[in-house]
This record gives sequence, structure tokens and C-alpha cells, in this order.
Amino acid sequence: MQLYDTGSLGLGFAASRRMDNTMSIGAGIFLLVVGAILAFAVDLQVAGIDLKTIGYILMLAGLVGVILGIVLITRLRQSVSTTRSAVDPASGEQITRQTTERDPLI
Repeated sequence: MQLYDTGSLGLGFAASRRMDNTMSIGAGIFLLVVGAILAFAVDLQVAGIDLKTIGYILMLAGLVGVILGIVLITRLRQSVSTTRSAVDPASGEQITRQTTERDPLI
């Protein structure tokens, strides 16, 4: 029988959050590049659509994404996960308990 503390998440969650934030920065850079191409390099007229404006909007969204990604990476909390295992003398079953301690957000 295994008992887990389902209210807490371990170091794997922190690593996945770091990957999400890195992906946020990558997506922001991608939007910046696509927006710059549309705003400065494409000379195409589409009826009812201003590609320069769309390019500027994408560049702004990319900049916001990069800034948010950097802020979230710097605000990540550290966590320590502890697992304790013992054998129940009455039934002989192995019991496992996992706890996680996190630093508070500043």
C-alpha cells in the first residue's frame, strides 16, 4: 500500500515549469521574428488586411511573451521532496509517504 501526499508536487513539477517558461521565451522570440518579417520585409497588399499592423501586433505580443517568460523563470521557487518508506509490523505491507517543502513566493 502506498500513501502519497497528493496536495504537493515534487521537483519534477518545478522542472516542467522551467521548461514551460523556456518555451514561452522561445515562442515570444518566434512571434518577434514573424512580426518583424511581416512589418519590414513583406511588400504584399491584401484587401482589408494591413500586414504591417499585424507585424507590429505580433512583435508586441512576442515582446510581452519574452518578458513574462523571463519574469517567471526568475520567480521559480525551490522545493525539496522527501520520501519515507516503512514496513507495517502488523500486516507486513510497505508504506510510503512523500512530502514536499517549498520556499514561499517573494
